[in-house]
Amino acid sequence: MKKRAVSGKSPILTLLHLARLKGWKAQLEEYRRRKASQAAKPLDSAPANAAAEAATDHQLSPLERTFALELARKSIASAASHTAAPEVKDVAPSLAERKACFVTLTRAGALRGCVGHLLPRVPLYQAVIENARNAALYDPRFAPVEPGELDELLIEISVLTRPAPLSYDSPEELLRQLHPGQDGVLFQVGPHLATFLPRVWTQIPDKVEFLDRLAEKAGCLPAAWRDREATVSVYHAESFAEREPALPQN
Repeated sequence: MKKRAVSGKSPILTLLHLARLKGWKAQLEEYRRRKASQAAKPLDSAPANAAAEAATDHQLSPLERTFALELARKSIASAASHTAAPEVKDVAPSLAERKACFVTLTRAGALRGCVGHLLPRVPLYQAVIENARNAALYDPRFAPVEPGELDELLIEISVLTRPAPLSYDSPEELLRQLHPGQDGVLFQVGPHLATFLPRVWTQIPDKVEFLDRLAEKAGCLPAAWRDREATVSVYHAESFAEREPALPQN
């Protein structure tokens, strides 16, 4: 039977009458359960195993990485000078694929901005442009980047696999599933959401402290990751950066 759209009071009443006669109620209830199950997921269409996806995810070539880093630097320069973002006409197929990424800026070893997407929404090259500009101008933790800082900035790009929710019955089981140095971690409870890229493990190698700090970043109490309502997802990242910028001459 073909599905038809209906409008108006009479067709709807007729449809409801037919539903009662033909016993469609159970099918509708199943649909509701299915939708409720989908709504409970913190991220839609996430694979069951992030590590498996990371192992098969295409890695960018050295030339593609260089192109992405140069594009990020041009985007930051245009943002700092309040001019239009760079135009891109031809890119490699890998850079035209929809992928999530973060752009991280550091200056003299200190964080200067970090903004990104957790899910693939736009082509990678476009995500690099958007996140580079946003890291330069709109990271709420920092003042906007000034043109005079550009030569002192180091740019790092992290291309993310899709986050996959972990299944666990206790905090201890969750801790056993985390892989320091490999997993990016996404924490969510209610409207509170925060992530740490895999590189953060170098600063916080202890699993408990890592999750405590992540919960705090989300605006929760440190132990909120132990809450039964909390969800923890992991992803992997292909990260690459520019060479260290030259120190200014005295």
